[in-house]
Amino acid sequence: MIKTSKTKNWKGKNATPVRTKFRKAFKGRIHGNASRAVKLNYGQYGLKALQPDRVIGKQIEAARVALTRYMKRSGKVWTRIFPNIPVSKKPTEVRMGKGKGSPEYYACRVKPGRIIFEVDGVTEEVAREALYKAGAKLPIKTKFIKR
Repeated sequence: MIKTSKTKNWKGKNATPVRTKFRKAFKGRIHGNASRAVKLNYGQYGLKALQPDRVIGKQIEAARVALTRYMKRSGKVWTRIFPNIPVSKKPTEVRMGKGKGSPEYYACRVKPGRIIFEVDGVTEEVAREALYKAGAKLPIKTKFIKR
């Protein structure tokens, strides 16, 4: 069971879970399509993932900033993903062996079909362009969707 911080406590690129069950996680593989967060729940427009990949907290924050800047802080934005998987990394110039590295940052495994952002309170043209700019900050192909 992973207890994550609420969206109100979103601390930008340093977004980390409040508590995790294990300090380190396996790399894992992302199979199949998303079964949760596949429909728009909050806003009129959304950004849907088309590829599987790990999205790290810094990328989510960069996309969110690009989104809100283009919308000129009007309307409302919902982030539907949260980085809860610890990604470990060994320091540079360290020899093989001697165990796994320490957790470096947190990522979110995103499956195709998952909605990443939702937007409401702006026109369709503004939402389309803002979500396009946000999608450019992510390492996956994305698609604009509307209710």
